[in-house]
Amino acid sequence: MTVRVFIDGAAGTTGLEIRDRLAGRAEFDLIVLDDEQRKNEAARREALHEADIAILCLPDEAAREAVTLAAGSDTRIIDASSAHR
Repeated sequence: MTVRVFIDGAAGTTGLEIRDRLAGRAEFDLIVLDDEQRKNEAARREALHEADIAILCLPDEAAREAVTLAAGSDTRIIDASSAHR
């Protein structure tokens, strides 16, 4: 079984590093939004709900917003910001 992972903020420094570490590993299936979709709220919500794990590599306020977008899903969230410490 593969774990579906969405990195919200994958275009930033931390997101790129995490994506590079997970890419190519058989146990992970990365959910990737293209450049046009990565700031689209509906696309992000869909990816957050589709993922088993979401890693938030976002500024604090955007991380708080992402958590609200994931509401109602079973997605486990790992937040790299300081918003939820």
